[in-house]
Amino acid sequence: MTALSSLSRGLAAPRGFVDASFHPPPGAIRLLAGIPAPEALPAEAIAEASAELWRDHDAAAAAVQYSPAQGFTGLREWIARREDVDPRRIVVTNGGMHGLTLAVLTVVERGATVAVDDPVFPGFLWALDVATTRILPVPVLADGFDVQHLAGRLAAGARIAAAYTVPDFHNPAQASLSAEKRHGLVELAERHGFYVIVDNPYRELRFAGQELGVAAFNESDRVIHVNTFTKTLGPGWRVGWLVLPEHLVEPVIRLRGRLDVHTSSVTQAIVERLVTRDDHWYDGVVRSATRLYRERAGVLVDALHEQLPGAFEIRAPEGGLFLWPRLTDDSIDPGALFRRAAANGVVYQQGEFFAADPEQLSSARHLRFAYSDRTPDELNEAVRRLAAAFPGGSR
Repeated sequence: MTALSSLSRGLAAPRGFVDASFHPPPGAIRLLAGIPAPEALPAEAIAEASAELWRDHDAAAAAVQYSPAQGFTGLREWIARREDVDPRRIVVTNGGMHGLTLAVLTVVERGATVAVDDPVFPGFLWALDVATTRILPVPVLADGFDVQHLAGRLAAGARIAAAYTVPDFHNPAQASLSAEKRHGLVELAERHGFYVIVDNPYRELRFAGQELGVAAFNESDRVIHVNTFTKTLGPGWRVGWLVLPEHLVEPVIRLRGRLDVHTSSVTQAIVERLVTRDDHWYDGVVRSATRLYRERAGVLVDALHEQLPGAFEIRAPEGGLFLWPRLTDDSIDPGALFRRAAANGVVYQQGEFFAADPEQLSSARHLRFAYSDRTPDELNEAVRRLAAAFPGGSR
């Protein structure tokens, strides 16, 4: 047998989301993935930008050559204007997961402890595995990451290299980190010397409530801000970015020189053409998408109230792609409900897969519904099938 490195030997199959052995039945309505609705993606504009690129001899020549490690200058400048930071702080990445992995490899020493959301986006734990499996779960409340809980653990002697959170329209818990907590988390990081890894792919997708902003994050030299075009232009681009403190830019560039070198020049060139075509084009794409997601979130919430009255504690989403209802009847077995629902032709993510600590299963009585890529008719039908899976059948 070929010898393996200690790193590769130590990587188990990624934990989270559905059981690897589960296969949805044919015709099942899938409320599984936080992906953009196909009709929200600017396919016509993408086709035009692609054609324009290949007709422009100089631009096409540049697009098939190496890119600067930090990314195309025009794209970085556009991102920097939206983030209100110096372009020198922007590094273009191969999507959000790549940004998370670069962040972990840059600031988390092997075997260190990292504070994480509980419930947590499982993908971050996959990224974290390259450095450590030691985590400190921090509850996510209605107003986001429990900064006071973390402060208490630190005061009691806990030591962490970083804290990870999704501050806007949390995956899976819907919550957005309050303005007070944004400042409080940054102050805690500056006082104790750890980094905050801010994972923010849903930020643009607000359709209710008040914009909370990212100034508290981008003004600190202890915050790594990760974002991506995945939820707005589509995951297939694999284009995202890091907003880094200036002292981390060169370490990140040196690191990726040993890994991927740079993000695809072709995809950067097309995305750059798209977002810089005029000052308002990207905002228009986002507005159109949020109108669609507002409607679909409303349809799903209304259907649950109408067809399963009292079955769930529900907070209507203010943005993002997920609903995180909690079962109110403690006698209902969430696993058995999932199996019956799947047999009825509707599948979703079970809350237990998002628990930061597998021993605690703090989120086991929650369900995560992803509504973004399902039509209103599909959402209504999904809830009808779910209702039929409850004890006693449809209510």
